[in-house]
Amino acid sequence: MKRTITRLYDNRTDALEAAHELERMGIDDDDVSIIASNKDRWYNAKSKHDRDADGRDDRVEGMSKGAATGGVLGAGAGLLAGLGLLAIPGIGEVVAAGWIATTLTGAAAGAVAGGAVGGLVAALTEAGVPEEEAHVFSEGVRRGGTLLTVRVDDDDAPRVEAALGRYRPTDIRTRGDEYRRAGWTRFDPNATPPV
Repeated sequence: MKRTITRLYDNRTDALEAAHELERMGIDDDDVSIIASNKDRWYNAKSKHDRDADGRDDRVEGMSKGAATGGVLGAGAGLLAGLGLLAIPGIGEVVAAGWIATTLTGAAAGAVAGGAVGGLVAALTEAGVPEEEAHVFSEGVRRGGTLLTVRVDDDDAPRVEAALGRYRPTDIRTRGDEYRRAGWTRFDPNATPPV
């Protein structure tokens, strides 16, 4: 049986390193998703930089090289090659790849995204993430974080959780408590995306 493990990272490079670790562990790229805030405009699909003519954006490759242990490229290359821009209600522009991005794109095409809880919250809850956590994860991306989500067999879950924990994920309960102390109650898909 498959289960979904989701982590929020404040640092995009930490999330990418965790994604590389998953690939080194043999987790299929089809089971990994990454959604990173693009509020700082770090990624621009229209200005693809491909000086080595390998079909991949050099900026993503550079991040891959920096994120991969020992500078070894290859880990995570499949997932990162699928990076693209996506607009999520209440969050704005994100850089996304993987099955959650595909779910969000399909939902938007079918006019299902948005709704009362927002496209990302709905996608996460449908994947098995508790709704309260899905709201905190979505707000974390809205505020500049990077979300890494992986589907794994129950037997692999402990080693995947341990691997993801090595790359400094946010403690989601603590983060939710911080948001609530500041007056936040839940992710609002109708909120103006941060600039």
